[in-house]
Amino acid sequence: MIIVPERLIADLMGPDQAYDAVRDVFAAMSRGDAWNFPVVREALGHADALYGFKSGFDRAGKVLGLKSGGYWPGNAAQGLTNHQSTVVLFDPDTGRASAMVGGNLLTALRTAAASALSIDLLARRDAKVLGMVGAGHQAAFQLRAAARVRPFKEVVAWNYHPDMLPRLGDVAAELGLPFRAVDLATLGAEADVIITITSSFAPSLMDAHVRPGTHIACMGTDTKGKQEVEAALLGRARVFTDEVAQSTTLGEAQHAVAAGLISANAITPLGDVIEGKDPGRTFADQITVFDGTGVGLQDLAAAARVVDLAIARGVATEIEI
Repeated sequence: MIIVPERLIADLMGPDQAYDAVRDVFAAMSRGDAWNFPVVREALGHADALYGFKSGFDRAGKVLGLKSGGYWPGNAAQGLTNHQSTVVLFDPDTGRASAMVGGNLLTALRTAAASALSIDLLARRDAKVLGMVGAGHQAAFQLRAAARVRPFKEVVAWNYHPDMLPRLGDVAAELGLPFRAVDLATLGAEADVIITITSSFAPSLMDAHVRPGTHIACMGTDTKGKQEVEAALLGRARVFTDEVAQSTTLGEAQHAVAAGLISANAITPLGDVIEGKDPGRTFADQITVFDGTGVGLQDLAAAARVVDLAIARGVATEIEI
């Protein structure tokens, strides 16, 4: 078994490699060459933690495995990342465990890559102002990835805890982008692209906040009950997702579907846009929403590339099991 620990991931994978891995696996899903297995995600009743498994199989890439982990909200006070995960890969021909890969940075990179991919495919080409709803650990990755696919001129941001916004402002400054903390009404009125990346169970961004032509990447809702935007917003938008089954059960669309505002048939896999099966945005004033629930295949694709890179660079550790 190959071991690639968390401490090596930053030197092996960056935003560009993560973007390519996510794009390829979304395309494979659209072609029917890769599929995710049902998600297991439960509250532990201990440390306020959410824990679960995401898994799948990419037949074209011959990648089989799972990501195990979850969310421990008390970790930050201990100097640890709240999101903790590990990816385990298996040989699809024999079922033997083939690799174990640290999953924390990979999760952040693949989540940001999916958001950036949706922006690249669905946002207006003239988008100039990026709106950020949320300023936690993942927000920095989201901002950096978004700036790689559009030449934004400014970032406007809102967070439930305003004292966290200066840290996100520092990231914008690194990218050479002016940064302003604003209220949600101003953010919606000015932003051409909005990324929501919170762990909220109640909507922050409301339908009335969002103007025609906006692209919204909803990246924080990955559990039953979570919600970042008002369901009515999805009702007047074209909705895209990584996987429809997850979108309607544990993603942002769960609420709009439950309210009868949209149906599962109205939600389009983003891979269909990559594969040319769907045109994506069809007119300038159209509102587009990407419901990024985070699928196991994203983690597996990223981890498989890291393993290949670690072996090629001679930094992988091999053990007998």
